[in-house]
Amino acid sequence: MINTALRLPVSEIEALLQGIIIAVMPKKFITIGREFALCPTDSSINLLPVEQYYRPSFLPIAQSAFTQLNSQGILIQPQQMNLLPDEEQLKLPLLAYKTALIKAWARCELCQILNNAESLAYLSQLTIWTKEGLQEILTQRQNIFLAYLRVYHLPKSIEIAINSNSQFIPLPQFINVTDTKPILNDRTFAQRKRQLEKLEPPLHPELEELQSAIASLTISQPAAKQLDDDIKAFLGWSSDKPANPLDLDLPWIQKIAKIGNSSDGHTFEKLVRRGLLKLGFTGSGLNPDATGGAGGMDFYTEQPYPIVGECKATKSEKVTDGTPAQLLKIGMNHLGKFQYDNSIKLIIAAGELNFYALRTATENQMNVISPETLQKLIELQTHYKNSINLLELKECLQQAPFGLAEDKLNTYIDKIEQSIRLRSHIIQLVKNYLENSGIKSAGVEALHGAYFGSHPPQPIKTVEMHEILIELSSPLTGYLGRIKGSNWNSDRFYFLRDLLIN
Repeated sequence: MINTALRLPVSEIEALLQGIIIAVMPKKFITIGREFALCPTDSSINLLPVEQYYRPSFLPIAQSAFTQLNSQGILIQPQQMNLLPDEEQLKLPLLAYKTALIKAWARCELCQILNNAESLAYLSQLTIWTKEGLQEILTQRQNIFLAYLRVYHLPKSIEIAINSNSQFIPLPQFINVTDTKPILNDRTFAQRKRQLEKLEPPLHPELEELQSAIASLTISQPAAKQLDDDIKAFLGWSSDKPANPLDLDLPWIQKIAKIGNSSDGHTFEKLVRRGLLKLGFTGSGLNPDATGGAGGMDFYTEQPYPIVGECKATKSEKVTDGTPAQLLKIGMNHLGKFQYDNSIKLIIAAGELNFYALRTATENQMNVISPETLQKLIELQTHYKNSINLLELKECLQQAPFGLAEDKLNTYIDKIEQSIRLRSHIIQLVKNYLENSGIKSAGVEALHGAYFGSHPPQPIKTVEMHEILIELSSPLTGYLGRIKGSNWNSDRFYFLRDLLIN
């Protein structure tokens, strides 16, 4: 139960909520273990203009937070109004009060007293304040109180009127708080706290600059939001398990099988083209808005390799020989024999093929798959970006058997899903091993030894595990971090973020 709140600039509360900082600078010393809500205020409590007080990389976030706070306010009558008749109340002027939305509470884990000007440059690199801003505070106050706060989300936001300039203000009533929703988990907070106490320089200042550059785009662009979340997780600003974001294309992707099993052939063709684009194919024959493809082909991909194909949406009737015959005729006429022969042939049909259709498809090396299998392939690519290797998919489609290709496509999909499960398991293994051992990073041999006691999904050799660890620690994936050794066997790895399995 807490009934007080610490007043802080709204910009700094936003930085705490985003995990950008873990410490603030109160005017007075805060006792270790004290718990309180975080009440946002405007910039008037700062000693310098915002542009001089905060580092340039943080300014967009700070200015946005102040703008939002300054737009809040309520109009109320004086407190004595309930003592007057209704007609008299209407004569009283309305008074405007600022209100604040309290979203989080915090516990003070440490409060340092800093008075060494030489440390300010390092403190600035690890926080949001400029060296000049820190110097001004030190000059005017003689000491800087640096309070390390473990911050937690409140179950429900609280709106209060701001009518005090004290460092701590009373809440209208006691509120229940829990530590079930921390901004940072125990391990991440401990790492950040140790780094700040020892004034160790930031590991990735260039990524911090990139994060600040895309911060303003996150509201309107989902891709920027995903990149922003990934960078924060990599920097240790966030330890939330990433809820795989819902791709905006999922609604139409999940209609592919339904439309394919209907009589709406035109819509099915468009969905197939959109699906192939989603997988990463390109080409003039993939216009999702066109009705009918070039030269009568339902779809045609050009890169990274050519695929020529036919779509056949149907409710219940069998697919006749006309479908593969049409693919053969139109493909040869429009592409020419050489280009057609060097293209992968694909039929996406809902109904069962009759004897003649199956024979024509098999003898002409055509792959026939269902709308359900295509949808499954696209959904996998959507949930796990770049999980579908188009060159591996090419090898699958080029290999026998031809005709009914469901089994070989589903075998390929199962292989991808198994690969994802293995990588998710290894990431969790690294996380658990470090937490249980109380160390920052671990070598390949130690992790490989722990792997066999972790109910692994499949056996792997040490060299194979190292290859996967390298892949997962690539800056383009960012699930693990890597400390490069003198050789592959001396590399060390640490946890950054989870890979969730849908």
